[in-house]
Parts: sequence; C-alpha cells; structure tokens
Amino acid sequence: MAGSAGTPGTPRVLRAMNDRAALDLLLEHGTLSRTRIGNLTGLSKPTASQLLARLEAAGLVVVTGTSEGRPGPNAQLYAVNPAAARVAGLDVTPTGIRAAIADITGETVGRFELPTPGRSAQGAIDRVLLALDGAVKDAGLHRADVHRIVIGTQGAFDPSTGNLRYASHLHGWHSPRLLEDMAAALGPIPFEVENDVNLAAIAEQRIGEARGCENFTLLWGERGFGAAVVIGGRLHRGATGGAGEVAFLPLPGAPLVRNVARSNSGGFEELAGRRTVLRLAREHGLTAPPGSGTLTEKAAAVVAEAARTAESPGPGQAVLAEFATRLATGLAAVVAVIDPELIILAGGVITAGGEALRSLVQSELAELAVPRPAIRLSTTPDSPVLTGALQSALAATRDEVFDTTGRTP
Repeated sequence: MAGSAGTPGTPRVLRAMNDRAALDLLLEHGTLSRTRIGNLTGLSKPTASQLLARLEAAGLVVVTGTSEGRPGPNAQLYAVNPAAARVAGLDVTPTGIRAAIADITGETVGRFELPTPGRSAQGAIDRVLLALDGAVKDAGLHRADVHRIVIGTQGAFDPSTGNLRYASHLHGWHSPRLLEDMAAALGPIPFEVENDVNLAAIAEQRIGEARGCENFTLLWGERGFGAAVVIGGRLHRGATGGAGEVAFLPLPGAPLVRNVARSNSGGFEELAGRRTVLRLAREHGLTAPPGSGTLTEKAAAVVAEAARTAESPGPGQAVLAEFATRLATGLAAVVAVIDPELIILAGGVITAGGEALRSLVQSELAELAVPRPAIRLSTTPDSPVLTGALQSALAATRDEVFDTTGRTP
C-alpha cells in the first residue's frame, strides 16, 4: 500500500528499528556475534541472522573474523563497515584551519592543517577546500567519498541574514554570500557551519563529561570567552545564533563596555580574559615558564604555573584564587538564567588550571548563586572543536545511512 513504508508498526519499520538498534550496538561494542546481538536486542536467532544478512547485503556490516577460545564452534564476528560513509570536520580559527576525516565508526583516518583561514571571501573558500582536500588525500580518499562536512568557526552565522556575527577578527568570513558561494564550491556534499563552542559541547555530550546530561553549559576560555547552552538535550542557539556569547556579559568588577560589537569585547572578557590573566600575574609577581607563544598560550602557561604552586601561599595561590572568583562571577550570571545541571570548564586557558582551579570555581560559585550545578573539567582529547565537528557530522550521517526503512526487504 502506498505510504506504508513510513507507517509506524509495519514490518518494514520494525525491521528498520531493529537494524538501527543492532548497528548502534556494533558501534558501541566494536564486534559482536549473531548470538550476542540476539541476546542484546531480544531477537530470536533466525531473526538476528536475517538482520545481519540484510545489513551485510546493504554494505553496512562486514564479517571481521570468528570468535575463539570458547567451547563449541567458532562464531562469526560482525562489525559496522567503516567504508559505509565518511565525514569531514574543520576547525577554522584566525590563525589557521584544521581538517579531519572520520569513517562511519568514528575513527579518524585523515588529517591536515593549514596556516591562515584566508583574507577574503574567496580566499576563505579556497582555504577550506585546500584543507578538506589535504585531509581527504591523507585518508587515501577522494572528495566525492565525503558524505557530509561540518565546519566550526568562532562567532555564529545569523540564520536571518547569513552574516557571521560576534567574530569580527575572523577575516574573510563576513561576505553575505559566503555560505552560498561555499555551497557552490562544495557541490553535492552537504555541509553546515556551526559555532566552535557549540561543537565543543557536542563533543562533551557524545563522548565526554556530559554524556547522559540533558541540561548543561560549557564555558570556553581561549582566545576569548564563549559558552554553549544545552537544554533538553538540544543546543540553544538563540534568534541570531548568539546564545552563549558570554564575553559580552556586563559584570560587576569590570568596566561597562559600550558598542560591544565594534570593540568585540565585553564585561566578562574584561574581567577574566587572557589579557587580564597576564595582568594579574604581573601584579602578584608570578612569572610563567619562559618561552615564546601567542597571547593565549602565555595566559594558559600563567594559569598552569599558578595551579602548580597554588598549594603554598604565594603569587600562584593569589592568581588562581582571583581568576576563580572572576570566572565564578560570570558563571553566576549564567546560572541565574539557565540553571544548568552541569557546567563544563573547557578551553586551554581555563583547563590549564586543572582540578585546583575547578575546585576553587565550584566553591566560589556556591557563594554567588542559589543553584549549585556540578562543575567538571573537559576531558575531550585533542581538539574539542574538531572532535565536535566530526561527531556532529557523524550523528547526521548515521541517521541517514543507517535508516533502512526504504530499502528492499
């Protein structure tokens, strides 16, 4: 009957639901036997066999070997076929672009880095393509093998205008036609551009400290401050994509910044940003380990040195305590509005403080806010933004590729 493929409760839909459950179990466990899949899903042996045969014929699973060391005959082991789809993630910053390719299982199979993200709109597009193709080549693939691309940038694209906002320092990315021209350059490959801090939150939600948490906030501190807000398990982006731009929060103890869009700064940034961290170090006589680096790297080194020496009275203890108070002041404003279950501290300048800083922020926030959310440090390895871009692309791609509803039984 026409339309029956999408009708809940029909055999085809039930088969598709079982298929997806089995594929998710294979992603979780790596390899499973038919018997184990049957036990985990509650399916009979004949039904599990039919399911695996169907998924193998569709190119979604492969036989990887046989079980050994158990009584009885060896059983075939099945795994998700890594070649079923590949995705790309890009992290665009003012200093360069990092790109990575992952197969459908989530394994990273290619990487590439480029300095500078481009100085013009066409330059930005050219650099994205160059970074993408570099990662694709490193994976031994072609661009056409990529199923979906997610690009992380600072700031956010206003959905009503298509313009990048809150990131005036990201040169070349402010043309109102940028997304349209990038779509033309990428051709049939679907892509999306997402705020970098939002992607860091997606990484935490899927493989990090926020797994199983429906309501949390991630505070990001590197080149500037940002936050991601997850409510009911979904990112809250706001009307213009600007939800979480906490750097612009007016806060006590900081000068009132006007024309914040023009200055690209605000109260929270002035109160606890990287320049302030370096100023606090100078005021207290804390000397960071020698070595050149960016302003962000110097601020992170100061925080790390403060944390290292914070157990004994002295400059390190004073700097870390002051930094914690300033972070908690900004978080208190966020907590009063959002009331999250969990706050994750992320970004190089903040995470450099480790457990010592986290504990101080937790204590300070308890005195400044009525709700008392748990506070944890990010544990996402490598680049959280790039990891989040890949995880976002994988989630959408798996929903598409793993949907067997319309396939022939």
